[in-house]
Amino acid sequence: MERLVNDKNLLNQFAGDFVGVLDKSRIKYIIVSGFVAISHGRARGTEDIDIIVERIPIQKFEALHKGALKAGFECLQGSGPEMLFKDYLKENLSLRYVRKGQFVPEIELKLAKDALDENQIGERKKLPLTNLPFFFSSIEANLAFKEELLKSPKDLEDARHLRVIYAEKIDEGKVKEIKSLIRKLRLKAR
Repeated sequence: MERLVNDKNLLNQFAGDFVGVLDKSRIKYIIVSGFVAISHGRARGTEDIDIIVERIPIQKFEALHKGALKAGFECLQGSGPEMLFKDYLKENLSLRYVRKGQFVPEIELKLAKDALDENQIGERKKLPLTNLPFFFSSIEANLAFKEELLKSPKDLEDARHLRVIYAEKIDEGKVKEIKSLIRKLRLKAR
């Protein structure tokens, strides 16, 4: 069964609806990974949109979860916010939200888990070339993660695509700095 969604308008609307819930809950977020490349015109499908949010207390997550349900989303792992927070988010595991009754696309929601994520949220930005009102992690952070940590053929092609689009604007020193932090914080345990 094909799980990838190729309709960019559908992905934009889906992301926008969930971002609206985050904004209403006053939660800082960044969109990362494949949707960043897709938003910049890369022709490929995806089954999920990856969102990292700032570390939040359970009360704020409860408001977010309630807002998501009210907006027509459901969490695939369950409906009890206390269990979802304790068993998933606090354990650095992601939650998957979908439109009620559908299986794709998904929002893969994660809490910031270390200084790398916190720095990305602190440096979040709207990327004008996307024509979208969402906050993304920087292009440099996306390149560093795709080239240093993820490294799948799809991720490396995403990175090449972003490098072409931002050829004159990429701060290679920043990419190198983030790659160094990835090696220190994420690859040390491997």
